[in-house]
Amino acid sequence: MTVAIVTDSSCDLPQELADELGIDIVPLTIRFGSEEFVDRLDLTPEQFWARCASSATLPETSAPSAGQFEEAFRRAAAGGASGVVCINLSGALSATLQAATLAAAAVRDLIRVEVVDSRSVTAGLGLMCVAAARAAKSGLSIDVIVAQVKSQVARTQVWGVLDTLDNLKKGGRLGGAKALLASVLSIKPVLEVRDGAVEEGGRQRTRPRAWAFLVEKLKAQTNLEAVAVMHGNVADIATFLDQIRPYFAGEIIVGQLGAVIGAHAGPGTVGLVFTTPS
Repeated sequence: MTVAIVTDSSCDLPQELADELGIDIVPLTIRFGSEEFVDRLDLTPEQFWARCASSATLPETSAPSAGQFEEAFRRAAAGGASGVVCINLSGALSATLQAATLAAAAVRDLIRVEVVDSRSVTAGLGLMCVAAARAAKSGLSIDVIVAQVKSQVARTQVWGVLDTLDNLKKGGRLGGAKALLASVLSIKPVLEVRDGAVEEGGRQRTRPRAWAFLVEKLKAQTNLEAVAVMHGNVADIATFLDQIRPYFAGEIIVGQLGAVIGAHAGPGTVGLVFTTPS
């Protein structure tokens, strides 16, 4: 029997990769006004960005219910899994982790479920799930997989550069005058995930400088285990990939930012995620 890997849709993993590795993704819910959508099922990332472009207000997201996670855990048990490792969006940002924990308690007599706080977002969470799924496929025990994931939590870095401040302005996180001034000066805010929260990681003038800042972050590392690039509907993302490929010879996971981070970061955002060596 194998260990099943469960996560939530904030992982932003390409669906084909999740399917290949057998990762069960429990979706969050997205609301545009009175319209409600199941993340990734009713609304793909591409459709999400199209709706954001035509919406005057930001969408809202809500955590999956404990019942949704319980269904995923029961699917794993029915499929013959010996246990489940459920890795979730940072508990500092969402009630998703709490829902998974409640569901784990509800099925404790059926199957062992270990819930892990990724302390991360988007592909930071995604890379942990990919590593866990590959470890499960290789036959490692649930205890070893959990230990590996917890080790990866501290070794995962998530950096992002915003291309526009419009979404922060819409969300009330930035005043209109400040947003206008930053836009005039072509300031590109840098975000970093620290201690499970999204924090300001600096500011760069112009898009090329901002991208160069991310490249330098990768260039400064050695023997990286994994790298991912996430973006908010960036048409020329291949240009950024060309800039970082000289510094990582392995597979680079590339995907669209979903609603959880995308709603606040806005279109044009480029995120760089990597796992440093143990």
